[in-house]
Amino acid sequence: MAAPVLVRGALRSGKALGAVAGRRSLLSAAYVDSTKWEKRQKEEHNLAELANLMDRTYERKLPVSSLTIDRFVDNISSREEVDQAEYYLYKFRHSPNCWYLRDWTIHSWIRQCLKYGAQDKALYTLKNKVQYGIFPDNFTFNILLDCFLKQKKYEDALSVVTEIMLQESFDEFSTQLLSLYVLYQYLATKSEHTWEEERNLGASLLLTGLKQTNTVGFSSQLYGYAFLGKVELNKGLRAVYNLMPLMWTPGYLNRALQVMENVASLPGDIKICKEAVDVLETVLQSVLEAKPGPESSEETKESEQKSQCAETEETEETEQSKVPEYYSRFKELYSKLHSLGKVESESLLTLTTQLVKEKLPACEVEDIAKHEQKLKEWEQEKALLIEREREMREKAKQELEARKLAQASA
Repeated sequence: MAAPVLVRGALRSGKALGAVAGRRSLLSAAYVDSTKWEKRQKEEHNLAELANLMDRTYERKLPVSSLTIDRFVDNISSREEVDQAEYYLYKFRHSPNCWYLRDWTIHSWIRQCLKYGAQDKALYTLKNKVQYGIFPDNFTFNILLDCFLKQKKYEDALSVVTEIMLQESFDEFSTQLLSLYVLYQYLATKSEHTWEEERNLGASLLLTGLKQTNTVGFSSQLYGYAFLGKVELNKGLRAVYNLMPLMWTPGYLNRALQVMENVASLPGDIKICKEAVDVLETVLQSVLEAKPGPESSEETKESEQKSQCAETEETEETEQSKVPEYYSRFKELYSKLHSLGKVESESLLTLTTQLVKEKLPACEVEDIAKHEQKLKEWEQEKALLIEREREMREKAKQELEARKLAQASA
């Protein structure tokens, strides 16, 4: 829930809690450097006054402007003020002007959170994006991912990747590389997952893998389809696609086998990692070895009663019956890949790390150039809004003076 209403007397300056020096970062210093951002033209405002203005505006049932909330976020100077800004972001999102939270305000919010050691707030507002309106661009996602990677907080980094997946924002190659690195770091540190985690991991691996045309990309597709196929068989197809950017047609394990077929027919040195193949084999074997029986929990029964119709159940039974065939095809395809020398023994984490080292520097140059251009566009758009605000205030002032003159002469 949002922070309590701001106590104006508590607004005061504080020392910044910067990132710990000396920790390894995938992104270069130039990429995460905030010098140009800090040097941009910024309006100096007193947060207590801005808070008072917003409180009075909301009390009068009037909308707060996007410039006002932007000024509040922009003038944060302590960790405590980050908490206070969170409250006003929540209020703004639930106001008539909710659609007008500016892209540069979102970027500023994430940067301020990182600057003052409030990574938890950045992640919380991102995961609760509907309540706070935090939908970052790829550059902002990248610096947040890099922050968690520096601190080896792979679970938090995975949460960011999940949000990127849900927002379908794997547009930039750099974001794809960082996301893949996070996914395989996480998988290397944790082997047991809930079905929700497997679904999120599967979707993230699949969507990033589909953007790549290399060994890591095809292996990620196979890995992702294996996880999603497991969820499809154990929890039903609806559990796979509900509130997810995924297809609602059955057959995720079949698609995994199609990836193996595609790699077998591809020319060149593209391979499938044995690590991904082993995951698919484990899923198929676990289904074959499982014995049908009563449901294991009341929660599962309730979920099926509410969300699964007869047609869906029939589809799932069909998929279950196909598993022996899938396993037979799997063994044939694996044998074919092995004979063609298309099975990679190196771990996916190692291959992804190599890919990041090779490709990320070139991506950074392009990303930085795009970001600098975006900063200029943001400044121009902001200047126009400030000018429009000034004109509206001047007009309101003239109208007020005209009313006073009319009242005086009456």
